[in-house]
Amino acid sequence: MPGAGVDLNLLRVFVAVYESRGLTIAARRLYVTQPAVSQALARLRRELDDPLFEREGRLMRPTPFADAVYPGFREALAGIDRTLDSVHRFDPADSQRLFRIALSELGEIGWFPSILAAVRAEASAVRLEVVPSDPAQLSDWLARGTVDLAITPAAIPFERVLVKAQPYAVAMSERNRLVGEHLDMPTYVSARHVTVESDSGRPVLEAAQRRAGIDVRPSVAVSHFATLPPVLAADPQLIASVPDMIAKGWAQTWPLRVVPLPFEMPAVELYLYRRATTQHTAALDWLFATVARAVRGSSGQFFVIHADAPGVT
Repeated sequence: MPGAGVDLNLLRVFVAVYESRGLTIAARRLYVTQPAVSQALARLRRELDDPLFEREGRLMRPTPFADAVYPGFREALAGIDRTLDSVHRFDPADSQRLFRIALSELGEIGWFPSILAAVRAEASAVRLEVVPSDPAQLSDWLARGTVDLAITPAAIPFERVLVKAQPYAVAMSERNRLVGEHLDMPTYVSARHVTVESDSGRPVLEAAQRRAGIDVRPSVAVSHFATLPPVLAADPQLIASVPDMIAKGWAQTWPLRVVPLPFEMPAVELYLYRRATTQHTAALDWLFATVARAVRGSSGQFFVIHADAPGVT
């Protein structure tokens, strides 16, 4: 077991490799070469008398001992980093740091303008990169530090805050025969539905439909939300179950109507997550708070998916 003389940098290497599951990514995060990471890891293996990681394809899989000591090492390093950050304060106005934020298509359209404005107000030289959200990869990205933040309704085991609760409604063409009528359950089920494959709220919607005892089979499926307004406007038989705020934004310029769902559905809760890695905690604290404030204070810019003029079909 390590004594009091263990080099703190060895623990940083351990945490970086554990979180990234790879020597190359760990080296990039630590701004050192891959051989330097390998050498440090070899020293720590001798100190701790454990292999720590075993290669599995391209990944470095932690041993049970590594799993056991990681939380304590990470917590200790985070405390040290926060103490150092309090001495050498992060100043957004002087930073040129690159931050990566994972957003869905709707998140990029609706929330990123507000995020950018909020960041620019305090940090004009900070660089932002939007990474297309992939629900299957988000947990791994946040663990490795591939992205700094992510906004998603998915439940993943990282620090998070609730930033939006989004109800759903039904959008349709103004020429749809259902406009002006009470949209009851049988009518909703028998209508021709169009869905968006990338809709991160679909699991909540489909769960609500199952609880209501209905099975909706879409007639049309599209890849992107931006496709929906012209499709709905052009086909008066189609309806779409979508976030109500987005649909109301479209209805400002597209010939669309928005009506309530005929069944109970809880609002889709959107969470802002932050990466698990310990580097630059003060900068991450600032970004996390700034983005949360920006999204909570924004009604979304969804109206930017607009027709050339009101009433255009």
